[in-house]
Amino acid sequence: MYRNNWGENRVFFLDNQGQTRWLPASWTSVEPPDPFVVLAAGRAAFRAQDLLELARLIDVLQPKSVRGKGRKV
Repeated sequence: MYRNNWGENRVFFLDNQGQTRWLPASWTSVEPPDPFVVLAAGRAAFRAQDLLELARLIDVLQPKSVRGKGRKV
């Protein structure tokens, strides 16, 4: 099954034990290739959007005493 859950397109399937599993649809051939990936043609390892999200997650997960230290704005 293919549907949008939790803000992401996902593919749901049953594993060998009959358990429902899921994968991001972008990991499968269900969705067309990401235009960035096609245009980058292997020259860029990460999308700017993904790096910004990673930076946000790191900031959220860091202890409050560490946040902002060593940053130059």
